[in-house]
Amino acid sequence: MTSRLRVCFAAPGHTLLSTAGSVRNILATAEALSEWAEVTLAFRDIAEPLDSGQFRVDSIEPSKRGGAARDDVAARGLNPLSHFVYMRTLREYARRSAGAFDLVLEKGWRLSGYLSRAFAACGVPAILIENDARAWNEPIRTPRSAAKFLAHRAAQAVAGYCSRRVGAIAAETEQLKSALVTARGIAPERIFVVPLGVDHATFCPGDQRSARAELGIAAGATVMLYVGGMDQYHNLSSLLQALQQHAPPGLELHLVGDGEYRSRYEQLALGLPLKVVFHGQVPHRRVPVHIAAADVCLAPYHTSGFHNNEVAFSTLKIPEYMACERPVISVPSGNIRALITDGVTGFLFNNEIASWSAFLARMPSRESFASMGRAAGPTVAHLNWRATARRYLDLAA
Repeated sequence: MTSRLRVCFAAPGHTLLSTAGSVRNILATAEALSEWAEVTLAFRDIAEPLDSGQFRVDSIEPSKRGGAARDDVAARGLNPLSHFVYMRTLREYARRSAGAFDLVLEKGWRLSGYLSRAFAACGVPAILIENDARAWNEPIRTPRSAAKFLAHRAAQAVAGYCSRRVGAIAAETEQLKSALVTARGIAPERIFVVPLGVDHATFCPGDQRSARAELGIAAGATVMLYVGGMDQYHNLSSLLQALQQHAPPGLELHLVGDGEYRSRYEQLALGLPLKVVFHGQVPHRRVPVHIAAADVCLAPYHTSGFHNNEVAFSTLKIPEYMACERPVISVPSGNIRALITDGVTGFLFNNEIASWSAFLARMPSRESFASMGRAAGPTVAHLNWRATARRYLDLAA
């Protein structure tokens, strides 16, 4: 009898926090991988317990935050000395656990590839699963911003060195593959495009009337919904400012999620002539209820936050919205162009005040949104986590 492959799916830059989008991605992949392998998830630390009969969960280092973490990127904000200490922790983790694994899948982070190199030194092959090329997008005007820039450059130098020496790299999109070749000098033949999946059992069409009754939303309202982080990669400011100029009658804006920019958005929402609801973080299982209650969903990316001003990663929220048969408004950038057909399954325009004002002035009817949503669903039916997981394992063969 052949023993099952022992896989460590490591997320060294993430805290286990189920409301975080990138963590949901990791959990879904682990569940799919468990069909063929014994899977261990290794997060930097654990903000909430998780029991699963399909995989085990490990912590790379003991939590020092008592479960209070709200940010899924556990390495964000650390000073250089903390990074050096954590790099030593990663090497120690690889040494003590190498004998338990046949393969390591490392989720990309600030020091992408570092843990893979540590495991390779112990004789365990690894694959890097990358989702970002990490561009610098802030002005350098103060000593603090200059120090942050230098830390960014140093981290990217480490990531580039390690990435070029990992056996294989899985990139979410062709655009990300190109960005990794340019930014890190990785040979293109070592990068393989593996799209992310969709959990169709969770994200599927729901009854709008019952969802609205459950959430206390008026049956006749036109509901715009955003789900996700409120950070440098997503920009709701342009929409909120455009709504100051033109707010169609009966429109409501519902925002699910949290982040460093939430207070900014709350200030912009003050005094708007429409209902704006900040729901905050909600359990993952509740997100489809909010999507079912919506007429149209938002993915307002801030393109300057990405390498070459192009959204290079696989935007998980868009196919999840579409799987629930909701049209999506987003930007004409990167892989988004392949997901949304403008005017058919959603709308593509620059995330600027003028563009939003023009859209709001001619906003489609709820019936039109519903028709576009029905067209959107079948276009993402082929995306699933089983195919994504299988492709990762095939790269190791």
